[in-house]
Amino acid sequence: MNMYPQSNSARSVRDLSGVWDFRFNANEPWQPIAVPASYNDQSPDPEFRRHYGMAYYRTTFTVPEGARRVLRFDAVTHNAVVRLNGQKIASHRGGFLPFEADITALAQPGETVTLDVEVDNRIGHSSLPVGNEGGTAFFGSDNAGIPAVEAGKARQQAQGINLPNFDFFNYAGITRPVHLYTTPAAYIRDVTVAADMTGTLRYTVDTVGEGSVKVEILDAEDRIVACADGAAGTVQVENARLWQPRPGTPYLYTALVRFGKDEYRQKFGFRSVEVSGHKFLINGAPFYFKGPCKHEDSAFRGRGYDACVTVTDLKLYEWLNANCLRMSHYPYAEEVYDLCDRLGIVVIDETPAVGIGAGPACDPYQTFPLKTYHSAVLRAMIERDKNHPCVVLWSLGNEPDTEHFPESARDYWRPLYEQAHTQDPQDRPVTMVCCQNDYTKDITTRTMDVVCINRYYGWYNLSGDLDNAAYAFKKELDFWETIDKPLILSEYGADTVAGMHGFAPEMFTEEFQVEYYRTINGCLDERRFVVGEWPWNFADFSTQQGPMRVGSCNRKGLFTRERTPKLAAHYFRDRWGKKEPNDR
Repeated sequence: MNMYPQSNSARSVRDLSGVWDFRFNANEPWQPIAVPASYNDQSPDPEFRRHYGMAYYRTTFTVPEGARRVLRFDAVTHNAVVRLNGQKIASHRGGFLPFEADITALAQPGETVTLDVEVDNRIGHSSLPVGNEGGTAFFGSDNAGIPAVEAGKARQQAQGINLPNFDFFNYAGITRPVHLYTTPAAYIRDVTVAADMTGTLRYTVDTVGEGSVKVEILDAEDRIVACADGAAGTVQVENARLWQPRPGTPYLYTALVRFGKDEYRQKFGFRSVEVSGHKFLINGAPFYFKGPCKHEDSAFRGRGYDACVTVTDLKLYEWLNANCLRMSHYPYAEEVYDLCDRLGIVVIDETPAVGIGAGPACDPYQTFPLKTYHSAVLRAMIERDKNHPCVVLWSLGNEPDTEHFPESARDYWRPLYEQAHTQDPQDRPVTMVCCQNDYTKDITTRTMDVVCINRYYGWYNLSGDLDNAAYAFKKELDFWETIDKPLILSEYGADTVAGMHGFAPEMFTEEFQVEYYRTINGCLDERRFVVGEWPWNFADFSTQQGPMRVGSCNRKGLFTRERTPKLAAHYFRDRWGKKEPNDR
């Protein structure tokens, strides 16, 4: 229960972002590092890029006044140990969700203290996202069995190396803001709201200490439109305005919660989300998802949160006439969800469970120690993001092996599906994004509320042959049509070198990227059960080096990494400005 820090008459917030001390080893001198940001691209020293293992951060701050004083880390990738004046105060596993440490008893107001953070970037079979152990990275060259190659891989492992089983760079560090906030001694620990399109709001307030709870519902102009007393209850707002996705008005209300001396403002929106047959409905109307997948990725910052980059990117989503953002492949910074609430961009919220697979010889569900941890991550993600009206779909993970061990896969993913439905106070639909596989053997994806398939017909298979790519894709769509569930093409795309052109639309040219999308989208438009398209990717992004990634970059973006549009960005802007649901 980690509510985002707020500053008001009862609470104060201090942002500890800035320049911290940094080093990789205890015998090295300290050097400056920016927080929040990944450390990997903040120096020309190759060690920053290829580092494996621990890194160390340090800063000092003066403790403020306040009855209760709490340190909050929005994300440290991947694992963290936190010390205050040399005393361990917190540890956390996982790089994409917040954690806190109460320091009230450890430091007095006016005292200057030293904060140390140990960061571990190592990935493997027990991490999310998953790393390979003893093999190669996602797009590495294997040549398994050749003695010299195997000897080189063994030496590589002995030296220490991360081998991501995913196609994005393993950025690490203190990647999101660090806050020091205060509350009264008796305080609000959590607020949960569930608002539907009838104007009915169900709420629960979790408190610590003695006192009574009062709730005021404020409209967008801060006018009181309803009130309630008690830690849980139901409020009716007459003539409630709905939170509508783009291009509608994403109207937001505020639940002003008071408990003794404490108060907290929780924004929310009245809206409904449901799956009916093969339709996805928002506020009772068919909805078609239009928007590219994305990564938290920008120059110098890596995966570090930057307000300017975030605002710019979402303004580009508006320019594209997009209405959705898939948080691929991890929960994003909370500030992004706040902006999506405000802008009417719907969100697909995804756990960092990417890369659960090791080929046909290894059942990851029996050998990877992930089940309990994955459940905890899902729980923490829903707990953090449950109140956002922009979140309309939970994604349990991306591209697991659902083909080679179908029963094991079903037994692993089904409890997570049920957990999401049980835990979510709004009972949003749930999905899991499947990889290109033998879909006839996959008995997991078809059980989700929404079928999400990543397919690269015409790129990774039938490469460059768009006519036969369309033929093959239609064959697969014939299969999914029999399932009678809404389907989203959750990834599809073509690597494109910006500025590379040709008279014939051949691979890697901007013309091919447009023709590829035009061909695949034509297949989607023919099917009433298709409810969305998520091109891969919004912008070119950094990944590990390999024989398929020139400049350690995945170049499938509609924009360059610098956010310059390719021809495909203009194509989608025109398409999405006109595109309506297939089944009206």
